[in-house]
Amino acid sequence: MRAETRRLLLAAGAALLLAGGAAAQTFPGRGGMPLVPMQPRPQALPHLLAPDSVTARPGEATQSEGGPVAVAPLGDPGRPAGASAIFGASLFTREAAAVSDAPNPNYVIVPNDRVSVRIWGAVEAEALGVVDPAGMLFLPNIGPIRVAGTRAGDLQRVVEAEVKRIYTDQVQVYATLLSTQRIGVFVTGFVRTPGRFAGSAGDSVLDFLVRAGGVDPSRGSYRDITVQRGGRTVASVDLYHFLLEGRLPPLRLQEGDTVVVGRQRAVVGADGAVRNNYLFEVPGRAMTGRELVEYARPLPAATNAIVRGTRAGQPFSRYVTLPELAALSLADQDSVTFITDTPSRTVRVTVEGSRIGPSVLVADRDARLCDVLDHIAVDPQLADTASVFLLRPSVAAQQRRAIDEALDRLERQLFMAVSPTTGVAAIRASEAQLVSSYIQRARRTQPEGRLVVMDGEGRCLPVRLEDGDVIVIPERVQTVLVAGEVVAPRAVVWQPGMRIEDFVRAAGGFTPRGAAGAMMIRRASGELVLDPAQSPRPGDELIALPRLDPKTFQIGSDLLGLIYQVAVATRIFL
Repeated sequence: MRAETRRLLLAAGAALLLAGGAAAQTFPGRGGMPLVPMQPRPQALPHLLAPDSVTARPGEATQSEGGPVAVAPLGDPGRPAGASAIFGASLFTREAAAVSDAPNPNYVIVPNDRVSVRIWGAVEAEALGVVDPAGMLFLPNIGPIRVAGTRAGDLQRVVEAEVKRIYTDQVQVYATLLSTQRIGVFVTGFVRTPGRFAGSAGDSVLDFLVRAGGVDPSRGSYRDITVQRGGRTVASVDLYHFLLEGRLPPLRLQEGDTVVVGRQRAVVGADGAVRNNYLFEVPGRAMTGRELVEYARPLPAATNAIVRGTRAGQPFSRYVTLPELAALSLADQDSVTFITDTPSRTVRVTVEGSRIGPSVLVADRDARLCDVLDHIAVDPQLADTASVFLLRPSVAAQQRRAIDEALDRLERQLFMAVSPTTGVAAIRASEAQLVSSYIQRARRTQPEGRLVVMDGEGRCLPVRLEDGDVIVIPERVQTVLVAGEVVAPRAVVWQPGMRIEDFVRAAGGFTPRGAAGAMMIRRASGELVLDPAQSPRPGDELIALPRLDPKTFQIGSDLLGLIYQVAVATRIFL
């Protein structure tokens, strides 16, 4: 039975290595290049950048470098894919403010506005009047005063100057604008609720559009808005000038004016690596790519664009660079996706463990681990430089897939087995409950993605670094961790000449499921040793694997292999 268990352990270990759990054996040696000591060289290699130059790549949160941008489908099939909102629609998301008689200090007085003036001191007078069509306000004993064209905030100063021109001493003046001229303006065209709306003569076109519910985003134009008076057009409004530059035409609305919102023009969408992910209305029948770039404002990382649309009733798609896009003519319902399509020239790696200096380094894409290690300063008395290893996200993903596949196979074998008798069926049902509990726990484990990069003699292997790698430099320890099927798992102080049985004895001996032939040594570098003749070294982990009797578990070999795989990939022994 012990020989059979040993064979199963070796087979499971080989399968795990092939699955990517510890692929150190796939890299050739460097011919004896020693790693100790890892002191920084006087001059940095050309392909290494300063640690303080580490920055997040622009557009990194938007998309992965070199990959396409995922475009979410929209519910409206008539809209370009990607962008979902019309540029400018946010102007009309608030409710219209109630019309108030209280004037704004910047309001310019016009005829028919009501003004109150009080004078006291040597002369007392009070006047409540309306500005006449000539723009004058008449005050008794003083005469007419021109107030039309005066800001509401300047009314006090203008009236006081005219009064003191007549009464020079001991006269106080208080002037205020009581109410502004009320007007009614028609708002029609492609708005949500066309009709006649009351307001002040000082209100802008935008105020009346808000009262009408705003431009209908699916039918109306934000760029073709006209103001008609007496049957002729007196002003044209392009809301893009207001949105981008804060400009509205200097127009004072009058009683009976009509604001007409025109039909929506062509629309071009922009999405991906842009700051403004919107649908932009084309000012004419066509928009140039240069105009779209000015509106969408691509991120600095954007290098290319995918243009999708329809030409002559046929699907149209083109992949262009940004300079090529600038000269391209865009049509109605085109969608432009800005992407980053240049591979990163550098990789960013993190340094953990016993180190001196920066924790982040940036190197060229072809940088090798051995070259980078020469630029990491350590204390040779504290750092275990012969046990350096990598934590690689891609290896962790491979380990996760391998474990999931093994769990799926185990579940199929567990629940699809045929039982010849009722007694065997009862035994397998009980067995299935135990194994299912283990499978659920195993699915929750997270592989660490450890990659062995040092050979048995502590020499670095020429591994090319990947973006996101973590270089771990363990600290020197004088203990060996004994875990698994032992009575008292613990850390045992290493002493020269100690063998496996000495460490097991120090941990209280084997449990009923432990056996001397099912021992595994895991070096600090991640290397696995299954030879019982090998002795643990300081910093190693000594794991006693469980001994499964095939008479007890019909799937004992598969379960044992899975336990081994999970323990190696996650450093957790379930």
